[in-house]
Amino acid sequence: MSPITILIVDDHPLFRTGIRWALEQIPDFQIVGEAGDGSEALRLADECEPDVILIDLSLPGMNGLEVARALKRRHPQAGVVILTMHQDDEQLFNAIRAGAAAYCTKDVEPSALTEIIMRVARGEYLINEMVLSRPFVASRVLDQFRELSRMDRSSTGFFSPLTPREIEILDCVARGHSNKEIAQLLNISDQTVKNHITSILRKLAVNDRTQAVLYALKHGWIKLDEQHVPVTESSTQTAFQLPWREQNGRR
Repeated sequence: MSPITILIVDDHPLFRTGIRWALEQIPDFQIVGEAGDGSEALRLADECEPDVILIDLSLPGMNGLEVARALKRRHPQAGVVILTMHQDDEQLFNAIRAGAAAYCTKDVEPSALTEIIMRVARGEYLINEMVLSRPFVASRVLDQFRELSRMDRSSTGFFSPLTPREIEILDCVARGHSNKEIAQLLNISDQTVKNHITSILRKLAVNDRTQAVLYALKHGWIKLDEQHVPVTESSTQTAFQLPWREQNGRR
């Protein structure tokens, strides 16, 4: 089994040394580079193509979120973990928009960080789980859904790479249905639903179901009615609980 390759991006050499030492104790991990700023991070990522990139939120020049966005554009397959001194709902929301797979504080225990890296390397988006405990962030993302659903649908006539069935499934995802519920609604198997979702992510070149829904809303392929996304704590949790979480590493 190939090791998980990791790039560390932080402007404090002492912190980089400490985190490198901790991670090098894990047999399945391989540190392929260290960077102190965004420019160096982009250069090393192009050179090493790491599986996981740890990025400090506070970097000189380009901040961590700007670096994350640039890296995800250039290396969409890489999992980005944002490291920060303090939890902040606004920054968490921005990290989701930047495509980060995880968001944690720098005082995270080495064992917990090891687990985060392993799950991110498997393609999981742990950051989506945090939405459940952050009503402010959930409301912001739901607001973004509604804003996109109100946009001019002039692009509706453009070519969609998705089949009618895939659009139907993505519409169900946007309305908060689990894979099992979608299978029941469409009278197909759970595995068929999973296969369609995998195909959707591949065709749209996105990393998870959240990004796929936003992409489809923006292009007018699906429409999320106001009545389907009421912003209350209970309904927010219902809307995000299954579509936004990769259960056991499966889409």
